[in-house]
Amino acid sequence: MNLTFGPAPRHDTPGKNMKKFQTRSLVLVALGLAVVAATGVAQESADAVQNAGLARQNLRPYWHVFAAYSLVILLIGGWAVSIARRLKALEDRLLD
Repeated sequence: MNLTFGPAPRHDTPGKNMKKFQTRSLVLVALGLAVVAATGVAQESADAVQNAGLARQNLRPYWHVFAAYSLVILLIGGWAVSIARRLKALEDRLLD
């Protein structure tokens, strides 16, 4: 009498499952590359139209965005160093 719940166990061979996984992965990679290639072609045609206007622009009005991102990156880096130090101290305490 089988009292387990859920689907019945599958009796596929490991090689067959790996082959399916490899096939699916290959198809997904091929689709991803096709999307990237199509996007690149579309960008090239749009870039030709926009290049004239982009050459006259600069990023000086956006200095505050650069400063904000720099501050956030420094804060996250400091937080990571703090966590690493605390983990090191905990490891030292556990080893003693």
